[in-house]
Amino acid sequence: MNAAQLIIKKFGGQTDLATLIKKGQSTIAHWAKTGVIPAKWRPVLIELASKNNIELTADEFDQIIHINETGDLIPEENRIKKATHWGELVLGDNTISCYVLEDGERIFSLKGIVVALTGTEGGALAEYIKVKSIRGFLPKDLIPEENNTIPALLTFDTGGSAFAKNAIGVPVERFMDICIAYSTALQDSFHPESKIDLTERQTEIAIKANSFLRACAKTGIIALVDEATGYQYDRPVDALQFKLKLFLAEEMRIWEKTFPDELWDQFKRLTNWRGTIHSRPKYWGKLINELVYGYLDKDVYAWLKINAPKPVGNLSYHRWLTAQYGLKKLMEHLWQLIGMASACNSMDQLRRKMGEKYGKVPVQMTLFIDP
Repeated sequence: MNAAQLIIKKFGGQTDLATLIKKGQSTIAHWAKTGVIPAKWRPVLIELASKNNIELTADEFDQIIHINETGDLIPEENRIKKATHWGELVLGDNTISCYVLEDGERIFSLKGIVVALTGTEGGALAEYIKVKSIRGFLPKDLIPEENNTIPALLTFDTGGSAFAKNAIGVPVERFMDICIAYSTALQDSFHPESKIDLTERQTEIAIKANSFLRACAKTGIIALVDEATGYQYDRPVDALQFKLKLFLAEEMRIWEKTFPDELWDQFKRLTNWRGTIHSRPKYWGKLINELVYGYLDKDVYAWLKINAPKPVGNLSYHRWLTAQYGLKKLMEHLWQLIGMASACNSMDQLRRKMGEKYGKVPVQMTLFIDP
């Protein structure tokens, strides 16, 4: 039932109201169907309601009405909010169902965050956050009560999503609070005088929570800059996030030999290096940035320059690439570069071939001199 229907009901129904305002019933039926009573009729109805001892205020014309199965109004505090938008958020290796409710509140699926934090579908959230070492870092509404209920959790209507009609959700801010609590407990446990003693299981969850905090921080700062500059309206939705997710890992991988010796052999030949490939000069690092990462993907390279440590020693950029996609693309690019380098006689010739291959526009300068 909408606001117009409730007001019409106060006047006895469509026929009685149509008679009262001397309009056809089709007019009242249209109000009931659209849920909107035109502005010019609102003072008229308020005056008629006053004359007929009917309680009616101006606010009732625009109120959102929620009626239960018996036709009674549902108090706002007892009403189950409905999701208007839903989707899935990828954080690290986890995918969490997320929703936006009709009042704008952002919600994570309770089951989704339990699986994300613990890696298992078993167990209630209360079991993981009511322990003494964690609860001291939680806000009051996240501390489980005696019956293991958590005040911050809420039941909501999933709307038209493919999931069950009603579900239990966790406001996204509260999910971050849980991650912060675990992260803080882990940090505090390293202090010599700390009384926090995390179990091996709790430590695993804390490490996972830390990765979520880092992932959200990275995505969040990009979103804030995009919103501040208006760039969010110019680039495809989620294009950058999707690309970075494919290429980049949340943690630096263990170092392993990645660049083939054949590449260093070609660099040695094209730069006339007289030393061995294992004592290669530092300026080859600039060649790697230019010919490898610069052509692999400009957005990924930009992220690495800003977020990754300077590639000195074993702090190589390739350690940030995902094994499933980023590293595979890097290897494909490296062997293509080796093949092109083997057909060149100088580094300038290789640069030209790479530029032509990847669509860089050549510029030819004309110089006039006296004969």
